[in-house]
Amino acid sequence: MENKEKVLKTTLTYDDGVIEKIAGLAARNVDGILALNGGMFSEITDRFRAQADPTQGIDAEVGKKQVALEMNATVEYGKDIQQIFQTVTQKVARDIRNFTGLEVIELNLHINDVMSKRQWQEEAKGKPNSQLATDSKQLE
Repeated sequence: MENKEKVLKTTLTYDDGVIEKIAGLAARNVDGILALNGGMFSEITDRFRAQADPTQGIDAEVGKKQVALEMNATVEYGKDIQQIFQTVTQKVARDIRNFTGLEVIELNLHINDVMSKRQWQEEAKGKPNSQLATDSKQLE
C-alpha cells in the first residue's frame, strides 16, 4: 500500500486597501509630511467623510510578491523634500516587507502642495484626516 499524504495548498493575498493603509500609516509618521491627499476629488470627499481614512492619497497595485505605490502629499515648507522622500520610501518599504513579506518595487511620491505647519493646521481644522496626521505625529 502506498502512503499518500495530502498536500495542503495555501495562498495568502492582500487587498489593495490593506497595503494602502500600511503605507499611509508609515508615511504619515515622517517628519515633514503634513497630509497625504489626492487633489480636488479627494478634498471634496474629505468634506463628507465622518472618519479619518489612512488610505487617502495612496493607490496601490498589489501582485503576488510585489507592490507598486502612487502617493500624493502636502509637505511642510522649509523641510528638505528630497530627505522626506527618502525617509518615506524607506519606512513604507520596510513596513510593507515586515508586515506582509511583499517587496515594494515602485514608489512614486507626488508633492501637490507646500505650506507652513500653522497654515496647514488652519486649513485642516475639522477635516477627518487632519486628526489622523496629528495623532500619528504625537506617537513618535
